[in-house]
Amino acid sequence: MIQVDVIETSELGDRSYIAHDGSSAVVIDPQRDVDRVLGRLGELGLSCVLVLETHIHNDYVTGGYELARRTGAEYGVNRDDEVGFERRPIGDGDELTAGGLRVRVVATPGHTDTHLAYVVEDGSSDPVVFTGGSLLFGSVGRTDLVDAARTVELTHAQYRSAHRLAHELADEVQVMPTHGFGSFCSAGSATGGSASTIGEQKKVNDALLEPDEDAFVQRLVAGLTAYPAYYVHMGVLNRQGPGPVDLSVAEPVQADELHRRISAGEWVVDLRDRTAYAAGHLAGTVSIDLSGQFTTYLGWLMPWGAPLTLIGENQEQIAQAQRQLVRIGIDRPDATAFGDVAAFTDEPASYRKASFEDLARATDAVVLDVRRDDERAASHLPGSAHLPLHRLLTGLDSLPPGELWVHCVSGYRSSIAASLLKRAGRQVVWVADDYSNAERAGLRVERA
Repeated sequence: MIQVDVIETSELGDRSYIAHDGSSAVVIDPQRDVDRVLGRLGELGLSCVLVLETHIHNDYVTGGYELARRTGAEYGVNRDDEVGFERRPIGDGDELTAGGLRVRVVATPGHTDTHLAYVVEDGSSDPVVFTGGSLLFGSVGRTDLVDAARTVELTHAQYRSAHRLAHELADEVQVMPTHGFGSFCSAGSATGGSASTIGEQKKVNDALLEPDEDAFVQRLVAGLTAYPAYYVHMGVLNRQGPGPVDLSVAEPVQADELHRRISAGEWVVDLRDRTAYAAGHLAGTVSIDLSGQFTTYLGWLMPWGAPLTLIGENQEQIAQAQRQLVRIGIDRPDATAFGDVAAFTDEPASYRKASFEDLARATDAVVLDVRRDDERAASHLPGSAHLPLHRLLTGLDSLPPGELWVHCVSGYRSSIAASLLKRAGRQVVWVADDYSNAERAGLRVERA
């Protein structure tokens, strides 16, 4: 019987998989911190025979090359991908074996032009298809990451790939995507959930419900939104064959060194709870709460390769941040520090935390919306200024004068924005509230 162990990377909205027959394993799309996979293989008493990539990833650095090296497994990568390492070159129609498991390779271009899916069978139970970014729960992978000029072409390919899987595979086949759990690699209306089949996807998937290919392409392309800036570096790293990482906690520095780094304009990022940060923090730092999409927004906002210092409550928090960062190619912070803010300054900076009810009672408040363009287009507070978080640092000069009341959807992105604005010398009020409460608070909301 085919057994599948799921390894979640919720911070990036992705999954890796271990498919096995009780003794031999196939690992699909492993993340960079392969100790998680190795630990699970050991717990289950499995021998890793194959490591497979569905595609050259754009949202994280793969652990596939290193996992194959450490386990002695064959490393399967599309033969058409130009890479700087030895691998087993594979393509459409190839069949691989791992113990009692048979793996059929299916070309599914679209999310990338060399994308592959893997149908795993054992002859006695329902097959499983590992679809990577080609067929997600309710949607498909985005098609503008390879080359913006080829987006329409690849969207057509994505549609055909989804229909190929739906046509060739039985309704009972389990669908196991890599993306679609919050990853910016997904497009369309992802339905979420923890499991699905080909039959279920025929009932809910955007690509499979639309009979008109041109209409699907037009709609998907029109709905593509901004994606993290660090994506441009991931494919380059993955084609090189990423090596091992050092997850040991970097040695902490003292307060004077922190102040020197801040004075030099370096990125000093505070990982603590965003509410605690608003109440008191070291002036000149940036708040990116570790409990949210920390890596996504740090990698999106910080200039690639810039010096990075992490401040946390304790070593465990620093270690967690370092683990998340290696997944996007930031292998080591330049410095770390941990402890109470009082250990770093006698005069902590702060800014006000407010709700939409507070905003409704305020007079002449200048409101800044830091949501994406598509969110803004769907609904917004009339009269508010708008600058998406990912464009904030380049658009500071365009903001209206005075104190800014900053909001997003949940308060997470606005907390980052508030810290960046405070760092830039602006007076801010952080609206730490859910956008759905705005209308209930008495504010007028304008909808598309």
